[in-house]
Amino acid sequence: MGVQHFTVVEHGSVTIPKGFRAGGLHCGLKKTERNDLGAILCEVPATAAAVYTTNVFQAAPLKVTRESIAAEGKLQAVIVNSGNANACTGQQGEQDAYQMRNEIAEQLGVPNHYVAVASTGVIGELLKMDRVSAGITQLPARLSSDAAGAEEFSQAILTTDLVKKEICVAVQVGGQTVHIAGAAKGSGMIHPNMATMLAFMTTDAVIDQADLQQLLGQTTDVTFNMITVDGDTSTNDMLVAMASGLAGNETLQSNHPDWDAYAAAFRHVCEHLAQAIARDGEGATKLVEVNVSGAVSDQSARAIAKTVIGSSLVKSAVFGADANWGRIIAAVGRAGEPVNPETVDIRLGDITVLTQSRPVPFDEDIALEYLKGNTVTIHVALNNGEGVATAWGCDLTYDYVRINAAYRT
Repeated sequence: MGVQHFTVVEHGSVTIPKGFRAGGLHCGLKKTERNDLGAILCEVPATAAAVYTTNVFQAAPLKVTRESIAAEGKLQAVIVNSGNANACTGQQGEQDAYQMRNEIAEQLGVPNHYVAVASTGVIGELLKMDRVSAGITQLPARLSSDAAGAEEFSQAILTTDLVKKEICVAVQVGGQTVHIAGAAKGSGMIHPNMATMLAFMTTDAVIDQADLQQLLGQTTDVTFNMITVDGDTSTNDMLVAMASGLAGNETLQSNHPDWDAYAAAFRHVCEHLAQAIARDGEGATKLVEVNVSGAVSDQSARAIAKTVIGSSLVKSAVFGADANWGRIIAAVGRAGEPVNPETVDIRLGDITVLTQSRPVPFDEDIALEYLKGNTVTIHVALNNGEGVATAWGCDLTYDYVRINAAYRT
């Protein structure tokens, strides 16, 4: 990757970039006392971009957010609830999403179309709007630019997640220090096809809206769209980026001399969050990484990597620490991409198990110990071109079935 031109900020969060505050609270949507309502506020209208789930059934908040961003390409606030997806809820669900937007806009003193709305949780149930509205009246007082506010927000967006997911990096743009941060949630119903989760990015860069949207889309393709937990794409998935412009740098566009450095830092934030989601997959005990090289194109490599990482048989073998390379090559062969069946090499970490599509002797005990680790890397060299890709996922465990068998209860 060459020289890394950015630094990771210790204890980084979405409130590190200039101009942002965040917070969260428990309003009663969850049965537990965990936070279930949160917001991010920018002190100025921020340049905004977003990508959304490709699921045909799209939740009401996505419609509202699309409408908000389409108005001017600006956002000043995001309101998020967990515990209820507000999906497949008909006209009432849409009215509730608009009500959330209108009420938080009034409380914060910003135009309605400067507010994005996001929801996550159980599909097909109406929001308890009396509780949401009561929570919204309390939210402004909870917003802060310190670590506590960011912590409350990160907790408010979680569902079956075991850990919060956040990061911030700093990069130099024209001599000015610019920050890029992100917070995400995702543990189950995760599969490539943007966006596969909820994620929120903040940056204080001055950046052109069209370039921010393009950067977001391109980066999503090689990060968030390269993770899978269970093969299911949600109705609510959304990734929103807001740029306050308060760093004071010369406007970032794709021809800016520091564009590549900014784009690399932006990708690092997305990749970190994507890996964190995969590692925190429901019931997961380990992160699985699949590296594909030698494909006929990068697009082909991505399709093959996603097929391998999404294979239930591969995921089960990793959980059982079984060095069953046959499941890997079978997944490669059914990906629907050009593959020479005589030239494939496979490694589990540093352990070669297949060369030129022929098995080679390896120490099963050493492979067992490797597969028992908390990170497993599978290397697939197709030796058929220059295309490369990396995908991330997790093992498939008994706990995944237990969690999802009782999701509503």
